[in-house]
Amino acid sequence: MTETPIALQHVELGVTGMTCSSCSSRVQRKLNKLDGVDATVNYSTETAAVDFDPAKASSQLLIDEVRSAGYDAFEMTDDAVGGDAAAAGGASTSEKLEGARLEEAEKLKRTTIWAALVSLPVMVVSMVPALQFTNWQWAAFAAATLVFFAAGSVFHRATWVNLKHGAATMDTLITLGTSAAYLWSVWALFFGNAGEPGMTMEMSIFPSHAGMDEIYLESVCVVITFLLLGRWFETRAKGQSSEALRELLDMGAKDAAVIRGGKEVRVPIAQVAVGDTFIVRPGEKIATDGRVVSGHSAVDESMLTGESVPVEVTEGSAVTGATLNTSGRLVVEATRVGAETTLAQMGKLVRDAQAGKAPVERLVDKISQVFVPVVVLVALVTLAGHLLVGHSVAHAFTAAVAVLIIACPCALGLATPTAILVGTGRGAQLGLLIKGPEVLESTRQVDTVVMDKTGTITSGEMGVADVVAADGFDADEVLRLAAGVEAGSEHPIARAIVEAASEVPASENFQNEVGKGASALIDGHPVRVGRPSVPLGGLASAFEDAERAGATPVAVEVDGALAGFVAVRDTVKADSADAVAQLRELGLTPHLLTGDNAGAAEAVAAEVGIDPANVTAGVLPEDKVEVVKRLQAEGKHVAMVGDGVNDAAALAQADLGLAMGAGTDVAIEAADIALMRNSLTSAADAIRLSRKTLKTIKGNLFWAFAYNVILIPVAALGFLNPMLAGIAMAFSSVFVVSNSLRLRAFNSVSSGAGE
Repeated sequence: MTETPIALQHVELGVTGMTCSSCSSRVQRKLNKLDGVDATVNYSTETAAVDFDPAKASSQLLIDEVRSAGYDAFEMTDDAVGGDAAAAGGASTSEKLEGARLEEAEKLKRTTIWAALVSLPVMVVSMVPALQFTNWQWAAFAAATLVFFAAGSVFHRATWVNLKHGAATMDTLITLGTSAAYLWSVWALFFGNAGEPGMTMEMSIFPSHAGMDEIYLESVCVVITFLLLGRWFETRAKGQSSEALRELLDMGAKDAAVIRGGKEVRVPIAQVAVGDTFIVRPGEKIATDGRVVSGHSAVDESMLTGESVPVEVTEGSAVTGATLNTSGRLVVEATRVGAETTLAQMGKLVRDAQAGKAPVERLVDKISQVFVPVVVLVALVTLAGHLLVGHSVAHAFTAAVAVLIIACPCALGLATPTAILVGTGRGAQLGLLIKGPEVLESTRQVDTVVMDKTGTITSGEMGVADVVAADGFDADEVLRLAAGVEAGSEHPIARAIVEAASEVPASENFQNEVGKGASALIDGHPVRVGRPSVPLGGLASAFEDAERAGATPVAVEVDGALAGFVAVRDTVKADSADAVAQLRELGLTPHLLTGDNAGAAEAVAAEVGIDPANVTAGVLPEDKVEVVKRLQAEGKHVAMVGDGVNDAAALAQADLGLAMGAGTDVAIEAADIALMRNSLTSAADAIRLSRKTLKTIKGNLFWAFAYNVILIPVAALGFLNPMLAGIAMAFSSVFVVSNSLRLRAFNSVSSGAGE
C-alpha cells in the first residue's frame, strides 16, 4: 500500500533582533530541531522560510521557538505573493519588518553621534598628559560610564542572549574587552592609586607591578563608538528584498472599471474576480491578466518584459496585468487574479530566488566562536601562571587584563565596515551602489556575466537605423513623407520617425489602419506608411536584411507605389562594446539574454563583441531565471546585469546582480549593485571596485589578527603594560582605517584616470 505524501504547509516569518549571521544560524538550528519542520533563516532579509507538517507544528509554535532563542518573530501575512492586502489597503507585515529595521537604524545613529561626542574628550585627555587637569580621571570615569552602560548596551544585551544559549559572537568579544578595561579602571580608581588628585598616566613599555594606578577608559569609549558606527551601517544595508517586493507590487493597477449589471463600476483591484469584464482606456494600466473581448490597441509591456516595442493586441489576445494600454480602448475578461497573476508570480520569483541564497557567514563571526573562549582561557592561564611562580596578585591581574585588552576586537570590528564605508562612498561618487559585504565575495568569484539587451546594452528607445529609397526617390524625401503621416500617430515607432526627420510636412485625411499602418494626403498625394501592401521589388533583399538584423522596417508608399522603407530599431549604447571588452579583461565570459527575437539579439551581440554561441533570445521572465540556474549548474559563478522588472528574479538568483540605474526600482532593489550612471561600463567599474574593497577587507583582517597573535603572548608573559595594550589596540584601529581610506583613490577606467 502506497503511503499518501504529507502535505507540508509553508509560512514566512519575520525575525527581528538578530545581530550577526551566527544568530540566524542558531535560530535555524532551533527551528529545525522541531519535529516535522524544515527552515531556512536569512540574516540579510531578517526572514525565515519554513515548511512544516501541520499535524506536528504550527505557526505559533514556530514563533514561540524563535522567541525562546532570544529573538522576536511574527508571521508574514502580507501581500508579498498575491498583492490583495496592499490593494485593499490592509496592513503589510513586510512594512512592519522594514519599520522595525529603520527604527533600529535611527536609534543606532543617535547613539553613535552622542557616544562620539562624549568619547572624543575622554580619548584626548587620556592620551595627552599636558591636558590632564586635577581630577581629570573622575570626569573621564563619569563620561566612560555613560558610554559603557548606555551606548554599549547594544552589545551587552546581545552578549547576554548569546551566553544564555552557550554561543559566542562578535558582541561577546566587544563586551568582554570593554568590560575588562572598564572594571580594571574602576578597581584602579576606587582601590588603587588612580583616583588620587593630580594623577597622570605615564607611558611605559612594561607594566608597573607596584600598584594599580592606570586606567583605560579611553579604550572603552573608542571601541564602543567605532563599533556602533559599523553596526549602524550594517543595519541600514540589510533587507533589500522586502523593498523590492513592495516596489514590484506597487506597479500594479489599484482599481478597475468593471462592467456589472450592464454598468461600468470602478472597484478596488482586490474585488476583481475571474470572469469579470473590465474596460481599459488609453493611458491606463491593465488591471489583471486577461483576454481581450473587444478593441484594438498597442500595449506597452516594457515594465514586465523590458522590451521597448509595444505589442499590438486585438480581440482574443492575451494581456498581462500592470502593462500599459497606449492607444485604443480595450474590453478585457479577467482570466487570473490575485496570487495567480503574472505580476504576483514574478514577485514570488524574486522572493524565492533571494531566500534560496544561503546567508554568508562573516569571517569575523566564524573566528570569534573559537577566539573568545581561547582568549578567556589564555587570560585565566596567565593569571594562574603568574600566581604559581610567586608574582603578586597585582602583577598577575595586570598581565591577565593586558591579555583581555590587547584581544579586544576593535580592529576586527572595524576591518569590514570601514572598508565598506569608504569603498561604497567612493562608489556612490562614481554612480555605483554596492549593497553590503556579501556582495564583495561574489564579485571575486564570478566568471560569467549575463546581460539583458534592452536598456542594458541598448538604450531601450526606438530610433531610425536606416532609410532605403526606391528608384525615383531619395532617403530624405522618404523619411519626410513617412514623418508627415506618422505625425498623427502616438505609436513609439511613429514618434521615432518623426523625431528623425528634419522636416515634417502638413498632412490631411489621416487614417489609421488597424494592425497595418496609417495613411494621409501630403502635397496632394496619398501616402501610406506601415506593412507593405505592394511588391517590394528590388528592395526585397534589403527589407529582409533589416528584419534579420532585428530592425522593424516600415514601408512608405506614394500613389500606390513603393517609395522606400524606414528601418527602426533599438540602438546600442555608445560605450557598450568597450564595456564588454572591460568585462572580458576582468576574466568574465559575456552572455546576452533577451526576450527579443534572435535576429535582433545576434545583431546586437555582433556589434558589441559577444560570441553568438552565448546568445539566448526569446526568453520569458521565468526563463531568464532558468538560464542563470543552468549556468550555475554547470559550475559557473554568474553575474547578471539587467534593468527591467522581468530581470528582477534573475538578478536575485544570480551570484551577483547588477541593475542599471535607469531601470525599474524593483530591479535595482533586487540587485546586489545598482549602476546609477546607466552605463554598462559601470558594471566593470563596480566589479573592479568591489574586488579592491574585498582585498582591503582581507588585508585589514590579516593585520588585525596578526597584532593579536603577536602581542597576546607578550601580554601573557607580563611584558606589556595594559595602557600600552590599549594604545596598541587603538593603533591597530588607526591602521585599519588608514588602509581603508586608500580606496578613496579608486577611479573608473573609462574616466582615463585609472586606479
